[in-house]
Amino acid sequence: MENISGKIQFLLGDKIHSVVNIAPYMTVLDYVRNYLKLSGTKEGCGSGDCGACTVVIGELVNEQLHYKSVNACITLLATLHGKQLITVENLGDNNQLHPVQQAMVDFNASQCGFCTPGIVMTLYALTKNYYMPSKKQICSALVGNLCRCTGYRAVVDAAANIGKQKMYEINAEHEFFIINKLKEIDSKTVLHLTSDQNNFLNLKLLDS
Repeated sequence: MENISGKIQFLLGDKIHSVVNIAPYMTVLDYVRNYLKLSGTKEGCGSGDCGACTVVIGELVNEQLHYKSVNACITLLATLHGKQLITVENLGDNNQLHPVQQAMVDFNASQCGFCTPGIVMTLYALTKNYYMPSKKQICSALVGNLCRCTGYRAVVDAAANIGKQKMYEINAEHEFFIINKLKEIDSKTVLHLTSDQNNFLNLKLLDS
């Protein structure tokens, strides 16, 4: 008999975060803005088209960390179980901008700023997977992020120069720490959330 739980556990930044008594249809966007009060993640279209709500999810794949950017407005909170959630508030250290943020400043790649957090998170995921991404990889990553103010040339230029900054390094020690923290979460537990006539059940784990 599989262990069944109604508690969602994931890393919020680098700390284990637990959620109970939450509606199965709760989205990541609604949770981070309304419950965690992290307002850096913006709500734009609400349908996964504009990218303003982009966050990054990290998960273990064959004992290695893999990062991807997702639209928080159409991602259910329950799908974070056993993974890592990174929002724009998690970037930077000791009041110092993250290299992605610094590149956006240096290349004047932001105007109104509404879409900027989502673009930053998309580029953060990109540079996690590619130390020096090609222009094709940059443009492919940005297809889900709309920007009506700046235009994309400055954003692409910023992305192409992130890896050239001396302060941008892969912190192997920190990644090892994240891997071990993720292993502390029992991701094999079958997650079952229910509310009124709504249910969330991780069927994939039932089949494994």
